[in-house]
Amino acid sequence: MSISNNIAEGSGDGNIEFKRFLRYARRSAFECANILILLERNKLIKSERKTRLYNRLDELCRKITNFSKTLK
Repeated sequence: MSISNNIAEGSGDGNIEFKRFLRYARRSAFECANILILLERNKLIKSERKTRLYNRLDELCRKITNFSKTLK
C-alpha cells in the first residue's frame, strides 16, 4: 500500500513534486524487499515465494525509475 499511496499522493502536484513521491515509492519498495528477507529468515514464507515477490518488486522499481526519467 505504501508504494501506491506515495504515487497517488504525488500525482496531482506537478512533475517536480511527483518525481519526489516516485522516489518515496521506490524507497517503500526497498522496505518491502527487506520485509520479505525478514519473513524468510523467520520461516514465515518459503524461499521460492520470497524470490518471486522480490523479483516483482525489482521489476516495479525499474518501472518507477524509468517512468520518473520521462518526467521533466
